[in-house]
Amino acid sequence: MTTARVKLGKRGEALASGFLRDAGCGILDSNYRCPWGEIDLVARDGEELAFVEVRTRRTATFGTPWESVTRRKADHLVAAAQHYLQNRVSENYGEDVPWRIDLVSVLLTDGAGYPRIDHIKYAVQG
Repeated sequence: MTTARVKLGKRGEALASGFLRDAGCGILDSNYRCPWGEIDLVARDGEELAFVEVRTRRTATFGTPWESVTRRKADHLVAAAQHYLQNRVSENYGEDVPWRIDLVSVLLTDGAGYPRIDHIKYAVQG
């Protein structure tokens, strides 16, 4: 990945993290890597764990951030979430913690110069 893309992704993840905290979520982990890929953010939202995919774009010219999640990416997110649950959660929360996969879409230019941030809960069904 180019340096510009990495910086864009990191900026989007920082904005998403702040957005989720402002919404009352606790950020438990970020950039969790496993054989299935990476989970951008892991958050606690009440009783549920939210595995959050962050998608960031500068413009919507080539589609919105949430439109960029393919079926293959969704499958990898489910597998990565299950890996996290098996390797990190049972030691801290027990076996039966409810979880979901969310998407936070960050569009950096909305015409007014402010980022547009959308949080889609249960964006990916396992």
